Amino acid sequence: MSPFKSVYRLGFGLALGYFLPAIAAQGNGSSSAAAATLAALENRPPSFATIAKRTMPIVVNISTTAQRAPRGGSGDPIDEFFNRFFGESQPRDTSQRSLGSGILISKDGEILTSYHVVKNADAIKVKLADQSEYEARLVGKDDRTDLALIKIRKTNVPLPFARLGTSSQLDVGDWVMAIGNPFGLEHTVTAGIISAKGRVIGAGPYDNFIQTDASINPGNSGGPLINAVGEVVGVNSAIFSQSGGNVGIGFAIPIDLAKKIADQLRKNGKVVRGWLGIRAQAVSQQAASSSGLSHFAGEIQTVTEVTENSPAAEAGIKVGDVIAEFNNKPLSRNPDLRTMIADTTPGHKITLKIVREKLERIVSVRIGELPDDGDGSQQVEARDPELGLRVQRITPETSRRLGLSSIKGVLVLEVQSGSPAEQVGLEPADVIREVNQKPVNNVKDFERAVRQGRRGERILLLVQRGDNAVFFALRRKN
Repeated sequence: MSPFKSVYRLGFGLALGYFLPAIAAQGNGSSSAAAATLAALENRPPSFATIAKRTMPIVVNISTTAQRAPRGGSGDPIDEFFNRFFGESQPRDTSQRSLGSGILISKDGEILTSYHVVKNADAIKVKLADQSEYEARLVGKDDRTDLALIKIRKTNVPLPFARLGTSSQLDVGDWVMAIGNPFGLEHTVTAGIISAKGRVIGAGPYDNFIQTDASINPGNSGGPLINAVGEVVGVNSAIFSQSGGNVGIGFAIPIDLAKKIADQLRKNGKVVRGWLGIRAQAVSQQAASSSGLSHFAGEIQTVTEVTENSPAAEAGIKVGDVIAEFNNKPLSRNPDLRTMIADTTPGHKITLKIVREKLERIVSVRIGELPDDGDGSQQVEARDPELGLRVQRITPETSRRLGLSSIKGVLVLEVQSGSPAEQVGLEPADVIREVNQKPVNNVKDFERAVRQGRRGERILLLVQRGDNAVFFALRRKN
């Protein structure tokens, strides 16, 4: 179907929605038809024209330039992978450009945007709504939430800036508007509703996205999601798509989180997070009941891994311990515990109520600082000679380039000739989602899972290839 037919049908459908009651009422006389028409018009969705005019000046266009390595080797294996298997050749001018959007948040030119918009940028240019252009510098970045703070280098006049709202007060069904520069065009406004809150999409360890059906297309990244009174309630970040096009499912970072990140980037140039050194998963209601744990309020979680030499290990926390409370507060859901830990200042002591062998106890832990490599999920690459595979973690950028819906899993970069992997048909660009029916979230998970099998034993891989999920069974070399 052509886009023109799609637009025509949408317009025709809206017209029917507004005027069909009036048409149906014509049999009762012209007065009743007019009344029905007025009633239909009164029930139309509100116009965003006034809000759009007021908020457009706080939305900027961001263009970046990054010098690329000369032809013959970028040094980045993921770039070499895309060049080799997808024909993404290096441009002759050895420069790479990107376009995105940003939100002015101070009169002296501070701009909140998505990290992937300015990643690796050597030069950042900002174009305001009045078409004036400025150079900007990177103040700080946070890859884990895909947020960055940049600042206009010099401006002679106070600039308009956004009114930041509170994302915690959003409700599913609220009207919202997105402004950005999709496909490199000038300011474009789209509208929709809040479809869901607290979405976890596998984009990073601190997922807590607002889902909206307002169109978020390439170039909208970093732009604002605005509520019905003109307040910024989110930073547009990603879309769900199998083809790269918008299908009515977009995601924005809640402004409450973005404000906290921006404060830290302004002060430190980075985000300092607390670290406990555990992995945990929610305990189902059925399991809680059978274990005599159903009396706890909120969600309870079982510790599935304790990192060596971590604060948790030093405090004596063990795999199998059940966490019921954090600083005397019940847990609401799994990301909530991770956020509570991350929001705790390193060096501070916290208490955990845990259950071990049906006995409750209080454990005091001094929170550490999250290392740059986090819990190991940032490990970049792994090679398994026995299987004949080289894999790499999936970054948000890689996910966008491949049109994936999640960064969970590992990307196959290389399959060795004659290896078990080649014999069963694995190919570069395959994404391994599970090993022996266990989810693989990152490279560390993949290494741990394949190590558990002995030589000669079968290994079952769940692989995403394009839009299809395929199982491959292979054996290690004896």
